[in-house]
Amino acid sequence: MFTIKGKTTDWELVIGLETHIEVLSNSKLFSGASADYNPTVAPNTQVSMVDVAMPGMLPVLNEYCVEQAIKMGLGLNAEISRKSKFARKQYFYPDLPQGYQISQPAEEPPIVGRGWVEIMGDDGQPKKIFIERAHLEQDAGKLKHDVHPTKSFADYNRTGVALLEIVTYLNTKDPENNSYITSPDEAERYLREIREIARALGVSKANMEEGSMRADVNVSVRPVGSKEFRTRTETKNMVSFKFIKSAIEYEARRQIEIYENGGTVSQDTMRYSQADGTTSVMRSKEDALDYRYFPDPDLLPLEISEETIERIKKTMPELPAATRARFISLGLNEYDAARLTESTDISKWFDAAVGDKPARAKPIANWMISELFAHPENWDVKNAVDTSESGEARIITPENLAELVDMISANEINGKQAKEIFIKMLDGESGTPKEIADRFGMKQITDTGAIEKAVEDVIAANPSQVEQYKSGKVGLLGFFVGNVMKATGGKANPAVVNEILKQKLS
Repeated sequence: MFTIKGKTTDWELVIGLETHIEVLSNSKLFSGASADYNPTVAPNTQVSMVDVAMPGMLPVLNEYCVEQAIKMGLGLNAEISRKSKFARKQYFYPDLPQGYQISQPAEEPPIVGRGWVEIMGDDGQPKKIFIERAHLEQDAGKLKHDVHPTKSFADYNRTGVALLEIVTYLNTKDPENNSYITSPDEAERYLREIREIARALGVSKANMEEGSMRADVNVSVRPVGSKEFRTRTETKNMVSFKFIKSAIEYEARRQIEIYENGGTVSQDTMRYSQADGTTSVMRSKEDALDYRYFPDPDLLPLEISEETIERIKKTMPELPAATRARFISLGLNEYDAARLTESTDISKWFDAAVGDKPARAKPIANWMISELFAHPENWDVKNAVDTSESGEARIITPENLAELVDMISANEINGKQAKEIFIKMLDGESGTPKEIADRFGMKQITDTGAIEKAVEDVIAANPSQVEQYKSGKVGLLGFFVGNVMKATGGKANPAVVNEILKQKLS
């Protein structure tokens, strides 16, 4: 259990996350304007009359965004509500032209109901994190404060883009029947799992760097062993795993200090300072009543049929958790399986390289994680096409890596030669690994007669080391192996060299 030591007692954390992911779609949630708000797009060029609340403009629900929400709900093992409503949530911010946000009210069933995702807990055991709901709403615009020295500007390109807000569940009525996030590391694992599910399903890019995934972090603390849920604070719009963990730790220590000095924590909305890793009060936290929800009169209740849900289920790909389990069954450890499921494209690349030979799985994983991940410019994870040209980085394909691994397995080359071939591929050398090996004479010597001759020559040239080895300094075996490999130009099979040396020296 993650705990923080106070002056007089140990404290534990209760963490809730509200994760916003922007839904991938061509057009916005309630208008036909493009949902592409890429920074390279000129400000206020992807905006319709609906988005900027021109008089008489009526919203029309985007069916595809609803289907994307259903798909994500199924990926979260969640209930899909057959009926739900949209309401107006009152905000009066310059980046929200309507003066309200079209969302789904907390007291009404959302599109996605109760669900769960599984992460690895701090104790090393699988842990279910319960989800309260996931609802559709429209995003706000973006204020720009660095364009003019005295004025702020509003860019409404993002206004109306579909957001899916995923809220974790805390069972305050039955504290014994709970499973929630209790540490910064668990918060990161949960958010990464949400991200990978969204990406695998094609629901969202879920890219924190560009803002298509962000999280509001709710934190409260209590003495270890207590069942009381104390007042929480909410740190808004976090867009970095690193900063989320930092904000959780700082906010927890801030609250502990308040309690230990006899004070009380107020329910506030916090801002996080990236410069010094601190949180500070932005405003008092709103409750649902403050938003003055009321049903949107321009939108009919949403009804979802069983046929729609079943149709979407049939399009569902393998989810990251199932992919990780499959990779582990191939002999990978949990770390390797996690790295290879960071994106669907990486998982597909790995599967393509392994092909129908499970024995390739572990060496392929090792090469990908230790070598290819360090050279992202040298492998096209999406297209996997060999486009090597003179002067350009070589694009290594799954077939290339599979062939290299097979050559090692068949004792055609040793590990040192494989690395040399790999480097030549990185440097743009054309051809398959076998063709490169032939071109540069990198074939492993497996002829025991030739190796035996080299071994005998090395032993004859080093009588002093032979006597030391025979007197008990068995660590000198490496000295002999190195000299034999040097004598054979690094082409001898190391396993055969070791075996013959041990025979000769004994």
